[in-house]
Amino acid sequence: MSDDIDLDGETGAPIWAAFGDLMSVLLGAFVLILVGVIGMQLQLSSKLDEAVKQRQAEAQRRVTLEQALAAPLAAGRVTLVNGRIGISGSVLFALNSDQLQPEGRELLKSLAGPLTRYLTSREDILMVSGFTDDQPVHDGNRRFADNLELSAQRALTVTRALIDEGVPRSSVFAAAFGAEQPVSSNSDDAGRAKNRRVEIAPVPKPSAPAAPHAP
Repeated sequence: MSDDIDLDGETGAPIWAAFGDLMSVLLGAFVLILVGVIGMQLQLSSKLDEAVKQRQAEAQRRVTLEQALAAPLAAGRVTLVNGRIGISGSVLFALNSDQLQPEGRELLKSLAGPLTRYLTSREDILMVSGFTDDQPVHDGNRRFADNLELSAQRALTVTRALIDEGVPRSSVFAAAFGAEQPVSSNSDDAGRAKNRRVEIAPVPKPSAPAAPHAP
């Protein structure tokens, strides 16, 4: 009788030990999963906070720009859409020309002061973009190889005019898009006139490259 009891005790102990080991493994796996879930939640929360901060910064940038350009906006001399300042090409240039008209030069002169003040309060630089309609430039001016070159020269002309009026040289650069990215149809004169434009848009200043480590 006693032998049977001893035998049962001997066989029961390993079973409980194995059960305990299994529970330890399951508990460890649960802890690892829990840690992973918490880590993912923290990462998602951090990304969400960053996205919210970026949207807030963009909204503040637009408000600041609207305040800086209140006078020319009220006069209808420029437009401001999604943070981009739009100027009709006909105000700045004659058709197929990259030479500023007097009205265009005066407009840029009026913009230089507000833009400079805006730049002093923001970590931004200005991108001056030139756009054209889709009509070949050779019909009116053979100085330019194509619309891309015409838009580039117009963007450079506006960039240099802003620099001449006091905008820091390091805070403005030119970009050319030619007939790409139209804002209206090129099927009629009114649409083509809207596409012939220059836009000035604040963009984040590039980060300075990290200094190399000394050997």
